[in-house]
Formats: sequence, structure tokens, C-alpha cells
Amino acid sequence: MSKVKLSDSFNPMCPIRNILSRISDKWSMLVLYILHEKEVARFKELQRCIPDISQKMLTATLRTLEEDGFISRKVYAEVPPKVEYTLTDRGRSLLPHINMLIAWAMENMDGIMNDRIKKVE
Repeated sequence: MSKVKLSDSFNPMCPIRNILSRISDKWSMLVLYILHEKEVARFKELQRCIPDISQKMLTATLRTLEEDGFISRKVYAEVPPKVEYTLTDRGRSLLPHINMLIAWAMENMDGIMNDRIKKVE
């Protein structure tokens, strides 16, 4: 595996650092993964899939992902308004990397959990 050198990674204005921090927060990857599974989802569907996320945080996460071009938001002129979220091509291109992280986490979960228990004891 090649190592990528991030010469400005300690600078808060580093674009790579900025992008990675936005997709690696507590909720973004989970929202992207759910949209991958469902293909199209409404706000309440996403909220049901992530029961511990607040409405405010889900709204903020969706706005950030839309702002960065990972998801698209389609509003239908209905009463009540209908809004659907889908992955964009950019969002879909990130999914193989998220799947690799999930696979790595599953492979290492037992060891990590055991190490956490040892730290507590």
C-alpha cells in the first residue's frame, strides 16, 4: 500500500483535511450507506434508520452532504412537501471505500473490543 504525503495536513486550511473531516463525522458515512442501501429515502425514513440521531443533526448532516455534492435533494410541490434524498455519482464513488472500512471494522471488531475491556480493567 502506498503512503500519501499530506504536506499541509497540520494546517487547518488543508483541503484534504477539510474534506475528510466532513465525511468522517459521526453520521455522514452512515447516511451515505443507508442511501446506498435504499437508493431513495425521505427524511423520516433516514431518521427511522438512525434512531439515535436528532432531527437537527440529521438536517445538518444532509445539508453538508448536499453542499459537498455527495447527495441530491429533490423537493416535490405537494402538500405536505415531499423531499427525497439520493446519492450522486460522487456519493456512489465513495461507497467502495466506505464498504472497505466496514469490512475492516468487522474483521477487527473483536480485537478492538477486547482491547477496550483490558483498558477498563
